[in-house]
Amino acid sequence: MRLHPKKGAEILAPIKQLSDICPIIRHHHEYFDGTGYPDGLKQEEIPPMSRILTVADTVDAMGADRPYRKGKPMADIIAELERCSGTQFDPEIVSAFLKTASARGGAPAGR
Repeated sequence: MRLHPKKGAEILAPIKQLSDICPIIRHHHEYFDGTGYPDGLKQEEIPPMSRILTVADTVDAMGADRPYRKGKPMADIIAELERCSGTQFDPEIVSAFLKTASARGGAPAGR
């Protein structure tokens, strides 16, 4: 499981049109405090688009129904983002997401 960001970037690397997004994919499980993977990057070392993707991926993963569990309500997802802001997530990205979700009545687009 912890290999998928690195493997995903490696699979896409030979495709010239997608080469720009390889670092974004590779680092979307890096945590703001440096405890993520695959490279243990922290804060500004993590590409900005990866920090955005980390939040988006988390919202999607927590909100989606899985064969083994129902998706969580948006209130629970927001609480998790707030709890992990500054450790797992970039606080500026979390703040921007929360402002957007609030403007949409508590749910991101598509929910």
